[in-house]
Amino acid sequence: MDPADFDTALLDPTRLSIVSLLVGVEWAEFGWVRESVGMSPSALSKQVSTLETRGYIEVKKGYVGKRPRTWLALTPPGRAALERHVTALRRVVEESQRAAERRDT
Repeated sequence: MDPADFDTALLDPTRLSIVSLLVGVEWAEFGWVRESVGMSPSALSKQVSTLETRGYIEVKKGYVGKRPRTWLALTPPGRAALERHVTALRRVVEESQRAAERRDT
């Protein structure tokens, strides 16, 4: 396994949870993401900023009636990074399983 296969931004379980959640939706309201990943608004905001800086998520602000809202979306580069990272994680599991099988034989 090559450590370069892992995305350093997605090694953090919180950021991995955020992008994994966003992969299934076109846009998600900030409050829903916050509740889904179990974070405070300020903690989520910090993680969102990190992911946005890397180009992994897009942030859109607007209003619903008079209430301000923030929506998040996974970008194509974010989707690709998640796919590469998950592939690397699967490879670790598969290599570990093969090593255990060789040991048992």
